[in-house]
Amino acid sequence: MSKIFMQISRLFLGIIFLVAGINGYFVIFGFEPFIVTSLEAMALFEFEYLLIAEKSLEVTCGILLIINQFTPLAIAILSPIVANIFLLHLFLDHSLLILAVILVLTHVYLLFYYRKNFMSILERKSKPSQ
Repeated sequence: MSKIFMQISRLFLGIIFLVAGINGYFVIFGFEPFIVTSLEAMALFEFEYLLIAEKSLEVTCGILLIINQFTPLAIAILSPIVANIFLLHLFLDHSLLILAVILVLTHVYLLFYYRKNFMSILERKSKPSQ
């Protein structure tokens, strides 16, 4: 059951970030986005290169999650993005707060599921590899 829920969570996050990243490219190239975007979120991207960098990371990590390759790396890269999405919808734009909470819960579950992959970065005194 745990493995099935992990697969569903991984695919859910992968699809959400792949679609959101592609939707962001529509905004970058001046097309009408196929999913409504938050005006508050777009106002935060004063410099277009930040939006390009974030959306590129979202697309890349979404693909990695969907194809189940480098999953811990994708989870680690998406951590600050998920935190930013949650805080944006908590404080500025409440319209998608439910989705942001679901993203956080799904992301935290995947962090917990892959916790053994992250334990070495929490060592107080790390030992260099030989």
